[in-house]
Amino acid sequence: MNKLLENKVVIVTGAGRGIGRVIAEQLAQDGAIVYANDLQMGDMEEWAKDSAEQNNTKVIPICFDVTDTAALKAGLMSVYKSEGCIDCVVNNAAIIQNQKLGMVTKPLLEKMYAVNVFAVIDMIQLVSRLMGRNGGGSIVNIASITGVVGSPGQVAYSSTKGAVIALTKSAAKELSSMRIRVNAVAPGIIKTERFEELYEVSGDKIDQRIGRIALGRLGAPQDVANAVAFLASDRASYISGQILGVDGCASI
Repeated sequence: MNKLLENKVVIVTGAGRGIGRVIAEQLAQDGAIVYANDLQMGDMEEWAKDSAEQNNTKVIPICFDVTDTAALKAGLMSVYKSEGCIDCVVNNAAIIQNQKLGMVTKPLLEKMYAVNVFAVIDMIQLVSRLMGRNGGGSIVNIASITGVVGSPGQVAYSSTKGAVIALTKSAAKELSSMRIRVNAVAPGIIKTERFEELYEVSGDKIDQRIGRIALGRLGAPQDVANAVAFLASDRASYISGQILGVDGCASI
């Protein structure tokens, strides 16, 4: 039986850790040839080698800054020349810094928008041209529940993810004639390495947050990875312009 993403060539940005790493691992398990991008190499070479062996596919670290258009273009062309196509891109790379509205500075906004929004648009502009040469592809953006419903103390981050949602819907319409699907996954509260640091929750506060999640638990990176794998695959061939909430039916 063929795997869900058998021999599909996929690029995952921000795959050095956290949700991005789990997404890249899941796509490899589903048979994809995975190019795992991050700003720094870190332990990516060792992880990629292990993942490739375990999943009988290719997992290749590729380091560049997604905000550097020239480096992004060079990275994409390297993958395209090596594989002859790019079937899917997962725009996962993002930064988050929580600040109350009165504390948000212009440099913070510029930095967050550079990574979370402008780099995503850059990626879509560049990779869509390559996908178009091969008859289409799938782009999956990582948004957030905060971009849908908002969140106190996260006005900067929420606004960037709201922008990702809007650009996903518009790009889906514009690229449909090229048979390129564009969707987004909007995670809720996902328990990652940075969860407690970002949300400053422990004990009763965690219980309070879980109490606002209908399914009664925090999300796991694997929950997001499963959704991404589906949207990347041909099983979602008639799905485009959609924002898939992976939030346990939450109100944050």
